[in-house]
Amino acid sequence: MIGVLAQASTTDFDIFVQTFFKATALGSLYSLLALGFVLVYKSTQTLNFAQGAMALVGAWFLSLVFIDWDFPARWLPGPNWLHWIIALLVAAAMAAVMGMAIEKYTIRPMIGQPLFSMAMITLALEVILRTISFDAVNLTTRSLGVPWGTRIFMLGGARVAWSYIAATAMALLAFVAIWRFFKTRMGIAMRATSFDQEAAMAQGINVSRVFSIAWASGASLAAFAGVFASMSPWPSGGTANRDGAFFVFRALPAVVLGGLDSVVGALVGGMIIGFSEIYAGQYLANYTGVLGVGYQQVIPYLVMLVGLLVRPYGLYGTVEVRRV
Repeated sequence: MIGVLAQASTTDFDIFVQTFFKATALGSLYSLLALGFVLVYKSTQTLNFAQGAMALVGAWFLSLVFIDWDFPARWLPGPNWLHWIIALLVAAAMAAVMGMAIEKYTIRPMIGQPLFSMAMITLALEVILRTISFDAVNLTTRSLGVPWGTRIFMLGGARVAWSYIAATAMALLAFVAIWRFFKTRMGIAMRATSFDQEAAMAQGINVSRVFSIAWASGASLAAFAGVFASMSPWPSGGTANRDGAFFVFRALPAVVLGGLDSVVGALVGGMIIGFSEIYAGQYLANYTGVLGVGYQQVIPYLVMLVGLLVRPYGLYGTVEVRRV
């Protein structure tokens, strides 16, 4: 009898561990999208609703580079995983160029115009990019050639996917890179621009260049999130999938909860939303008769709602004081 109880306890613990790694991975993906959203908003005061479509386009770019063009394997000897990482960086660079072009030709001409108009432009871009990328990934299945595929490893009795570890590591690298970037000359210029654009221009800062770098960074981060969200055991199973374009709306509670202008908030908000969604899905699954089948998708918005009631500007958002 004691042996049976110990086995059941171990099984419950294994489920908890598996759920922990899955929640960390999903929180990391949300944090990546939120970070790109925050960088654009801090620099340009623009709500970029095209972030999700950029994520899908980034996954499409990786499939083009690594599968269709066979880059860099056709020129560079070495292991497959090295080729894949190089192709991923090239795809992110292509997404960055796309982000810079979007900023230059659609956002920059709108500087000084109502923020609502700029937000509507990003919504229009979302529809355009989503339609193009949907056609690209749905007419032909677009494999991403993920080196570790569906492989897992055992941690005690828990089964953990390598994709979960990869997504977490990617988010960690991204936040460390942004933290280091903000200590460089251009990073300081971006922080100054986010605080006061007119004062930054008066100090000789090239605000247009800051805007361009912010949009390039946001598009690259979206590409990374789109690629890692398309890996197995996520539903798309290692292919660029149309659901990636809607991923940003699932990540939106993380952005709002953490604070629209906070890098730290992007990380914390993404993790809170990721953990709440996954753990609710795991431990409330027996109550679907009461909560409904889609309750897991509602949990992040409930968490966001409670958070905003307590802190209207987000957990780490800047509080604005307006005098009447």
